[in-house]
This record gives sequence, structure tokens and C-alpha cells, in this order.
Amino acid sequence: MIRISQLKLPIGHTTAALEKKIQKALHLQNQPFTYQIRRQSLDARHKEDKKFVYTIDVKTDNENRILKKVHDKNITLTNEKAYCFPKPGPAPLHSRPVIVGSGPAGLMCAWYLAKAGYAPLLLERGEEAHLRQQKVEAFWKNGVLDPDSNVQFGEGGAGTFSDGKLNTLVKDTFGRNQEVLKRFVEAGAGEEILYQQKPHLGTDMLVGIVENLRNQIQEMGGTVRFNAKVTDLIFEQDKLQAVKVNDQEVIPAQICVLAIGHSARDTFGMLYEKELDMESKSFAVGLRIQHPQSMINQALYGEAENPILGPASYKVTHTCDNQRGVYSFCMCPGGYVVNASSEEQMLAVNGMSYQARDSENANSAIIVTVSPDDFPGNGPMAGIRFQRDLERKAWEAGKGKVPVQLFEDYQKHQESTSFGQVKPCICGAYTLTDVRKILPEEIGDSIEEGILAFGKRLPGFDRPDALLCGIESRTSSPVRIVRDKELEGSKKGIYPCGEGAGYAGGITSAAMDGLKVAEAIARKYSIPSSDADYNS
Repeated sequence: MIRISQLKLPIGHTTAALEKKIQKALHLQNQPFTYQIRRQSLDARHKEDKKFVYTIDVKTDNENRILKKVHDKNITLTNEKAYCFPKPGPAPLHSRPVIVGSGPAGLMCAWYLAKAGYAPLLLERGEEAHLRQQKVEAFWKNGVLDPDSNVQFGEGGAGTFSDGKLNTLVKDTFGRNQEVLKRFVEAGAGEEILYQQKPHLGTDMLVGIVENLRNQIQEMGGTVRFNAKVTDLIFEQDKLQAVKVNDQEVIPAQICVLAIGHSARDTFGMLYEKELDMESKSFAVGLRIQHPQSMINQALYGEAENPILGPASYKVTHTCDNQRGVYSFCMCPGGYVVNASSEEQMLAVNGMSYQARDSENANSAIIVTVSPDDFPGNGPMAGIRFQRDLERKAWEAGKGKVPVQLFEDYQKHQESTSFGQVKPCICGAYTLTDVRKILPEEIGDSIEEGILAFGKRLPGFDRPDALLCGIESRTSSPVRIVRDKELEGSKKGIYPCGEGAGYAGGITSAAMDGLKVAEAIARKYSIPSSDADYNS
């Protein structure tokens, strides 16, 4: 197979033009060939001449002979390495694997174990995706929170109510990235996510995709239960014996995958009481900023709208004078700021887009890294205490509504009283107030300095009427559940997994970690016999 890199075409090109470009690059003339797009990115450095940049894999006859004639460093031979799930190991497994949490990590772990014949039991504290969506929309409308079924908890995990970004910075030498993207495609996503530089799904697409994945798990012999909160783990001599659900039902379990998500604070507390090895870790906190999407398009594309490219996205970073790093996170083109709370009298926000990305505003978290040195007290729960303190202040600032402030007023440390030209796109009730008072002084100052710096790179980013909403506190897990090189926790049978356990950051990396944990289980354990405990 021949790989062509740096193949450039105008953004409005046709399929025929792409095929002609491949033919010309390889001097194929009339020789038949097939091809697959491996990557598509955008080169918008020259805004009047924007181009797509492709990496293409081509199959044809006499590839070695063709390569000798081409003499181009961007054209090489390559071999496609197919992903391979491991064969079952020798250790006996007397009960079905239990997986806690149906976010991307839990779903992928369950999918691959079900495919291999392990008949996993997947336990989710929240509701099915479509019921959860109804519950979330009702919360945004009336403010009534369900602590177990909300933006953070339920089928699909926290990523279901997000932009659905699928890009990841994880280095992947095992083919897990493409493998999990293929799972999404087979569950209903478009094939373009396999090669786009910044693929995304959108909340409206994600609901159906996660339900399809669940149905596939069940068809392959797995079981998925909702409203099933794991409230206890039962050990004997540091070896897992069972899990307890809803404080009542005891389910025998030899292994348990903890894919609990970054907001399962009560579960973290239970694990701490069980003396599972955990540690506090750095994460980031800040605010959501909203601008007109047309302004972002103009800054990045040189035009207010482009039907081929869709709404533009940005990524910005800055090192402050105080040496704090401030950066954009989870940027949502044509999106909404959403009330993402999961505990009473505490308020957190997130960003979300639908597949069309067609709201008037772009939004992004502008966040600052915080470390255990910033947290009150010590121990693995210190970061959670830090988060809760900020979320309590945000709830009080908005009296239960999402607090909003214009950047001009943020700089003046004063409450906002009216909007400028930027009108809020927010899911959930909101109110104008002083958002800055929620933040520790150093964090608040860093965000101001960062926004002013970003305004020099993206004209209008620091406009006076840009809207700031808070608090963005759930960027990643504040806890890491320690695991060894076989991915097992400090107590035998426990497998920490995904973003909540501290080993991923985003939908794709969490899904990849779920697959990685499934591999570790399969390499070690045999498939349970027919008399294993399948009564749950």
C-alpha cells in the first residue's frame, strides 16, 4: 500500500478532483487503484486560498515499481496494521465481569468483553440516554435536579452532553484509536470521523449512538442495568468478593471495572473508606466565555460564514506573569453553555453543541491549572473539596442560576446589569452578576490576563461584551485511583478505568482506556463457564 501525505486541494474540490490528484501524484495514468482517506485537515494560513490537506492510502498493482519512479518524500510504502483483541488467558473467572459506569470507558470495556464471550454486567447509576435527556431538559427548564440522572450521570457519561469531540492527543501504537472510532461508526456515526482532524458528533447524535452500543452489548450476551448505583465493594483479605447495588442487592464479583466518571464524588468517598490506593491530582478550573460565532469565523477563516467548513474552532494558550498556564478547553463552535450541576446547592457549567453547531455563539472554557498545593487540606479527596467550594460559591452568586458577567465588568470587579451585543446561548436559567468573586484571586487574575493575550491573536476575543459564565470545575478528575502495570488497583479484582480514575481526558481517550482494560482482563482470565453467576 502506498501512502501519500501533504496532498492539498481547494476546500471546494470534488471527489473526481481528489482522484485525479492521486493519479497525478503516482503517475498512474489509466492504471486502476483504490484509496482510503486516512486524515483530512485544514490549512487556513492563506485565508483567500484555504485548502484541505490529506493523507491517503492507495492500493494498486506494482507498488514498488511506482514508488521508484515517483521520488517524493511525501510518498512512501506503508503496511496496514489491523487491531487484534487478545485471546483469553488461563486464570479461572468464576463470575461475570462487573463494569461500573456506562460512559465511553465503560461502554467500550463492556462491548469488547461481550464480543469475546465474557458476558459482562454493566451497572449504571443513571437512566437510559433518552430518559436521561428528558430529565436534563426538564432540569434546564425548571431547576429540579436528579442527583443520579443529569448532565454528569447516566448512559453515555458526561460526554453525552458536550460537543462530542473525538480528537485525542494520546499516542496510539496499538490501533485502539481507529478501533473505537469504528465502533462509533457502526453505532451510527458518519464515516468522516475516521479521518477528520477534529471530528465531532454532537449531543443529538450521541444519544442514539450510545443506545446502539448498549443494544449491541446485550445482543452479544452482556447485561446492562440502569438506576443501579454501586454503593459498596465487599472484600476478603483485599480480594474482591462482591459489589453491593443501591445499598441492598449483593452481586458476586471476582473483578470490577471502575469506569465511574470524573464526578462520582460519593463513589470516590466510598473507595477512600475502603482504603483503595488513591491520590489527589492536578486539573483545571475557570469560566466559559461566549462570543459571536461569526466573529470567530472571521478571525480564522477571513469570512463570517463558510458553508463548506462550518463554524470555526480555536485553541489558545498563554503563560501568565505568575507562571500559571491559562488555556481554552472543550471549545464548542455554534454551541451552548449548559448548567452541568450534579449536587444540590452547587453549580457547575459545561459546553455543548448539537451536530449542526448552529447556535449564534461560540463558547469555550478558559481555564487555569490547579495542583494539590492549591487544595484545602491533604489527601486524595482534597481536590473534590476544592471543586465543591467553587461550585457552592457559583450557586450562591447566581442564586441557583448560571451566573453571567460581561468581560468589561469582570475587569472592573463589578456586577453586570445588562447585555451588550453578545446575547447568551445558555441551557438553563441564568442571571447577570459578579462572576469574578467566585474565583480565587490568582485564578481570576490569570483568566483576565489570558483573555487579553488571546485578543491579540483572535481579534475581538477580549471585546467588552464577551460573556463569562461559571464555574467550569469538571475539566478532569481531581482523583487518580492507582493501578499497576496490569491495570489492577491496590486491591485484587479492581480495575480503575477511564477519565474518572485519572487515566483519560475526553470521549476518545476514555473509550481507548476502556478497550485497554478489557484487553488486560482478557489476557489474564478465561471466559466464565456456563455455571458462572449470571442471575443478576
